[in-house]
Amino acid sequence: MRIGFRTAAVVVVSSAVATTLFFGSLKNSSAQTRTRYLPEFTADGQLLLPKDFHEWVYVGSPLTPNALNGGQANFPEFHNVYIEPGSYEIYKKTGEFPEGTIFFKELQLTLPQQMPDGSRTEPSGRGYFPGKFNGGDVTVKDSKRFAETNGWGYFNFNHHEPKAPMAKVKAKDDCAFCHIANAKKDEVWTQFYPLLDK
Repeated sequence: MRIGFRTAAVVVVSSAVATTLFFGSLKNSSAQTRTRYLPEFTADGQLLLPKDFHEWVYVGSPLTPNALNGGQANFPEFHNVYIEPGSYEIYKKTGEFPEGTIFFKELQLTLPQQMPDGSRTEPSGRGYFPGKFNGGDVTVKDSKRFAETNGWGYFNFNHHEPKAPMAKVKAKDDCAFCHIANAKKDEVWTQFYPLLDK
């Protein structure tokens, strides 16, 4: 009976170790071989609306409400910014945004204001609270395709809902110039996103 018990115990422990090693190696393997979602373009160069961006890595939500910008903010919304997960994995390792990196900025209006500064009071206190979605913007890194704008292309998928199914690249004077002049790293506003500020 003792020999049988010891044998059974060894088998159980060995199985547990083997299972841990097997799934551990699978985990490491999948992390190293994560499939990237790369930008999809039409024949005439329009960018297709990226898929499943709500499942990407969330990096932050700057806010520039109308009430704090003379009633005419350029982007009077929360800017909910996501980065494609495979690109983020590479960035974490290298500190550089790889070719094909996609940032998705989903615009989200604030709930109607109650105070002159655009804020309102909710159970958590006075502040700005997210309301309806209001379109989106996308940035893509492709040094060859967007050489004239320092390797990044900027796309607008409407500043209202629904989002457009595809979009043409914006002129340098529309978006790129501001990123080139003010963004902290590689035309990306990493100063606003601690997750990316390396």
